Amino acid sequence: MQAVDAHTISSVSVYRYHITLKPTLPVAKQRIDHRKGAVLAVTLTNEQQHRQQVWVEIAPLSGIDVEGLAIEGFSQESLDDVITSLSDYAELLIGKSSNVLLDLAATSSFASVAFGLSLLHAKLNDQLPCRIDTPYTQSVTVPLVYVSMSEQQLHTKLLQNGTLNSVKVKVAQTTMAEEVAFIYRVLALAPQVTLRLDANRGFTPEQAIDFLACLPKDKIEYIEEPCINPADNPIIYQQLGLRYALDESLNSPTFDVINAITQQPGIGALIVKPMLLGSLARLQDMIEAAHSYGVRCIISSSLESDIGIDDLRLVSQALTPNETPGLDTLSAFSQTLQLTTPTLPQLNQSALSLIIHAGEANKVATSL
Repeated sequence: MQAVDAHTISSVSVYRYHITLKPTLPVAKQRIDHRKGAVLAVTLTNEQQHRQQVWVEIAPLSGIDVEGLAIEGFSQESLDDVITSLSDYAELLIGKSSNVLLDLAATSSFASVAFGLSLLHAKLNDQLPCRIDTPYTQSVTVPLVYVSMSEQQLHTKLLQNGTLNSVKVKVAQTTMAEEVAFIYRVLALAPQVTLRLDANRGFTPEQAIDFLACLPKDKIEYIEEPCINPADNPIIYQQLGLRYALDESLNSPTFDVINAITQQPGIGALIVKPMLLGSLARLQDMIEAAHSYGVRCIISSSLESDIGIDDLRLVSQALTPNETPGLDTLSAFSQTLQLTTPTLPQLNQSALSLIIHAGEANKVATSL
């Protein structure tokens, strides 16, 4: 094989996956029964022919729900367009330094691609933690629960081994009476927890105030996107003294962290979904700006597979080490995209479809 310059990209593979979800997972008020995405695997080779291969998941949260309707309020990009973009990059990357990944991330029009490319660069250059230094926050699970769960599912989520400090509860999905009763059931099973409520813009201000007034205020960390009209969110804080979090609002191309915090009293947290927001540099700028005003930032999943969840845990360790991320969605996935081996993780080729390969001969991917 022809010698390559030090630390250059010698192969690129783009895969597609389609995984069934059981049970279905909530996406705001919609439900999905499958998750589709892409995996980008890159091999870096140095002058001594030492190979380092890493991969990342790139999976915009778009597509259709269980009723065949388009998923609304999350990614504005389609998986097909993202895969086309990644395929266009494949040959371009061969023989280049890993720094070209940052250049492409900075110019990509797709937030998921920008995040994936910048994450790939960080992994290739050992810029993410190689281990979790704060396992208390980064390894603890924040269970995701909602009214339609069975009693057995609820018990499994809440009565797990280990310390459970917070629970995320989807609200504004059924009736107020059902959801208030459900939350008191959660607190009865796990009285030590505090609540991260997520309304996905489901309430009028009056409904939100009536709902929250039925709950113990000291148990509520925040409520995500409480109002149908986000401009009404400060009313919740003014009336009840309860802070709210922004989630969907961050997806707006006009969102500005400092303007939001200074003009909307009561923001207590930003729910940061990297797959929807862009590069690691953009995430870091957003988080640093929020922290400068005393606003919490919680790294949260966009329903990624095991590859994405593992990486988000490392991103959370790097950018928000003192916060427990919201990553409790893997139990619904019927397959994993990585195989655990006695030596190094490998991609699960049976769960992946190869779209394009460029560079040296394709091999079964093993992370180094």
